[in-house]
Amino acid sequence: MLVLNRFAIQPDAADSFVERAHAALTALAARPGYRSGRLTRALDEPTAWTLVTEWESVGTYRRALGAFDVKVHATPLLAQCLDEPSAFETLAEAAPGGAVVVTASDRAPAPWEQGHIAAADPH
Repeated sequence: MLVLNRFAIQPDAADSFVERAHAALTALAARPGYRSGRLTRALDEPTAWTLVTEWESVGTYRRALGAFDVKVHATPLLAQCLDEPSAFETLAEAAPGGAVVVTASDRAPAPWEQGHIAAADPH
């Protein structure tokens, strides 16, 4: 699972943001199920930042958010991210030079995704 949190940080606040992001990344990295993480900034727009983490599953990510160190160091930072979807499930991936490997979604299909829509009960 990929978590992509985007931030709009003004240059005069960048040093403080980076320090807090490092603390958040450290707290998240200590949690079970954490696979990797990185702090990035857009090359052509210095106010655009992301904190990207990868997790074993949505469950390990959600449990990580409940840890004390994460609540202290990551939650206040994550509260500043742009209000948009941030958690994404991996549906296909490829290693360097490798074939594409497709993974089934963990989401339960909605009725319209199952090829039918339940008829309304007239009674």
